[in-house]
Amino acid sequence: MTDNTDLHVGKRLRRRRRLLGMTQQDLASMVGVRFQQIQKYECGANRVTSSRLFDLSRALNVSVQYFFDGIETEEMKGVAANDAERLDGDILSQKETLELVRAYYRLGERPRRRLLELAKALEAESTETGAA
Repeated sequence: MTDNTDLHVGKRLRRRRRLLGMTQQDLASMVGVRFQQIQKYECGANRVTSSRLFDLSRALNVSVQYFFDGIETEEMKGVAANDAERLDGDILSQKETLELVRAYYRLGERPRRRLLELAKALEAESTETGAA
């Protein structure tokens, strides 16, 4: 039976792998399993052991905590639902978002800073226009 935590860890695993442009086979080779095992981890069918989670975190260049970030306890669900600043958790799994992030990190440092400043300015402009 699939547990909510296993599903969450699997989604985070898939999200990071895709963000890095890796295939399931690429990741499987790095941690010493078959790609089918990565598939099972990503859909939550198989639970990831602590040692495998450590291997995956090293292969994906993230901390182990990354896989648990954003997990909600029952007490936190009510608070999170009221937080207007909170982004939809699936936004990072959308193809357009991944393409944008990849393109952003292919830029040099100066163009990245300028692009970020532009995005912030556009956001401020749209909130000012929306408030009027």
